[in-house]
Amino acid sequence: MARGRFLLELKKILGGTDFFRWIGFGVLVGIISGLGAVAFIYLLEWLKFFVLKELAGYQFTHPVGEHIVHLTSQTPLRRWVLFLVPAVGGLICGFIVYTFVPEAEGDGTNAMVDAFHNKGGFIRGRVPILKGITSIITLGTGGSAGREGPISQIGAGFGSFVAQKLKLSARQHRILVLAGTAGGLGAIFRAPLGAALTAVEVIYSEDFESEAIVPAVISSVVAYSLFTFVYGHQPIFFVPKVVSRNPVELIFYGILGLACVPLGMIYVRMFLGARDQFFVRFPVRPHFRPMLGGFMVGAIAMIVPQVLSGGYGTMQQAVLAQIPLKLLILCCIFKTVATSITLPSGSSGGVFGP
Repeated sequence: MARGRFLLELKKILGGTDFFRWIGFGVLVGIISGLGAVAFIYLLEWLKFFVLKELAGYQFTHPVGEHIVHLTSQTPLRRWVLFLVPAVGGLICGFIVYTFVPEAEGDGTNAMVDAFHNKGGFIRGRVPILKGITSIITLGTGGSAGREGPISQIGAGFGSFVAQKLKLSARQHRILVLAGTAGGLGAIFRAPLGAALTAVEVIYSEDFESEAIVPAVISSVVAYSLFTFVYGHQPIFFVPKVVSRNPVELIFYGILGLACVPLGMIYVRMFLGARDQFFVRFPVRPHFRPMLGGFMVGAIAMIVPQVLSGGYGTMQQAVLAQIPLKLLILCCIFKTVATSITLPSGSSGGVFGP
């Protein structure tokens, strides 16, 4: 009774004009999404430390702006553990996903878009929690995936949860889903305006949800502010000052852009091919497919351990010119393969970071 009265009063407080009501909704969803992002990163970094550093002895690096766990580990590299831990993580993730929350399979964006268009924005309350847990397990045990897709679905789930508790209409429900998506992305990306624009356009091929812009921006800014209050305002990557003195350099930037086109096409086609042609047809229960993918990723990691998890530390080393050319080429090839194994097999994670 008390909780129902609280929700009723909260709805009255936020129920003035449309403008002020959406400001209130945006702030509320932003707070929840921001706290969710803080917890997600904190738990992920500690699991990576215990599994990959303490257990496997892989001394992975961090981007300068995300060095949360400052402990050191003296464990020597155990390649056989690197081979096994992604499979163990895949087994746990597969059991949770295919038993309790099939919406958490893969990057989660398709499930969020489906909820927006076909389910009135409704997302089950268990989805953001279990999506967070399964993504932390996947990344923390070395699965090759990103955290942007998971946090967008987690934020969307929180937005749906708020809409359900306040008994909002389907239209308002959808808008809060996008506000939650923006909040999660704004915190993780540390780019609140870019995240808000991404959230309102990702649900369409050639349009965007204009009504959601105000609550999405507010939610994203609030979530970003909470996240940076906890972890600091420094950028994720440290980029040395670069001075361009010769216009001829632009030619090489153009060549680099052209080279990225076929690489991106290969990445997408390999990802979709593994999902639609290999793992779906593999004669094993879906619960065990992520474990199979984990064994494959573990086999790659025994040769190129840099493919494990999100890879932001390796990107920081590349920015600082601390990686030899041969290793860069190997990462380019095998990171594509590892990601095209991890997520299509049914593990939970994102596709952007890799």
